[in-house]
Amino acid sequence: MNKIINYLKKFDWVLFSAVFLLICFGLIEIYSIALSQDDLSLANSKKQIVFIVIGILLLFLLSFIDYHNLYSLGNLIYALGAILLLAVLFFGENIRGTRGWFDFGGFNFQPVELVKIILIIFLARYFSKVSIKLNPFKHLVFSGVGTLLLIFLVLRQPDFGSALILFMVWASMVILVGFKKKYLLIIGLMLIFVFSSGWVFFFKDYQKQRIITFLNPSFDPLNQGYNITQAIIAVGAGGITGRGVGFGSQTQLKFLPEAQNDFIFAVIAEELGFLGVTLVIFFFSVFFYRMLISLKKINNDFGIFFILGAMALIFIEMFINIGMNIGLLPVVGISLPFLSYGGSAIISTLMLVGIVESIIIRSKLKY
Repeated sequence: MNKIINYLKKFDWVLFSAVFLLICFGLIEIYSIALSQDDLSLANSKKQIVFIVIGILLLFLLSFIDYHNLYSLGNLIYALGAILLLAVLFFGENIRGTRGWFDFGGFNFQPVELVKIILIIFLARYFSKVSIKLNPFKHLVFSGVGTLLLIFLVLRQPDFGSALILFMVWASMVILVGFKKKYLLIIGLMLIFVFSSGWVFFFKDYQKQRIITFLNPSFDPLNQGYNITQAIIAVGAGGITGRGVGFGSQTQLKFLPEAQNDFIFAVIAEELGFLGVTLVIFFFSVFFYRMLISLKKINNDFGIFFILGAMALIFIEMFINIGMNIGLLPVVGISLPFLSYGGSAIISTLMLVGIVESIIIRSKLKY
């Protein structure tokens, strides 16, 4: 008990509070969206609460477990991720043209959300074992091959959005661990290769249409361009203070599709306005700042690289989702961390925070 109390004292409550407040914003808007759907049972809101409770319990559990165990079990964890992605191709549920979920009696588990954490563990472990100054090209290739295997399996679902996230996490960590700038050209060429391969072999027609629509939203305003158009209208309609929870016309009149998932940022902008959006961005900023300052106290490369990878993952997902909502990026099905509805995403993201807290706690115990 004394050990647990000591851990709780070292726990970064500011970081957790930022996460919890972001979750509250998401719950408020998921509740609001349920009202527009005449869902008197509020099923999605209740499910999300259950997912959050499970995620927070796992967060605290992982924060108490020594994160060095992840390093020791790195190979096994990576193999588990690859097996999950392979298994879902054969035994997974097909939802909206993507075979990426396991169905467990009404609860859909999306393994790629867990694989995002597994990739960070793999990369943090690999880069902490080697010196990139010695034969950097070899380390770029080895880390890239390990990443591309997971990307290939995700593209087979096909899930271009998640594959893009995995690639960008790898690219971000390559930059953050200190590879020279000339290797950025190699990454750029790999990105072109992955995109071209996806366009020819993996992308469905609707995914190609999304990219075309992004380049010209007015091309098909009543079909593929509809989502982007309605999201932009919702964001602009909120003004300074918003129209109030449950009073957003785009949301409540069901003009905005996938409101609780891909476009929850547009719902926040419409119902809570510029002030609500500012608070969301502020809490994300606090979240990133707390992780950034924690790096100064961590005395091992694996912990440092894991936190950098976690920051990269959350920032990339946040950036892409908000970019989708304001028409700056194509719609690729990326949820907003901590806010969007979805069990696999919120549980996995909170597990990621739990590992970060474990690293922070143990860095403080050593000082």
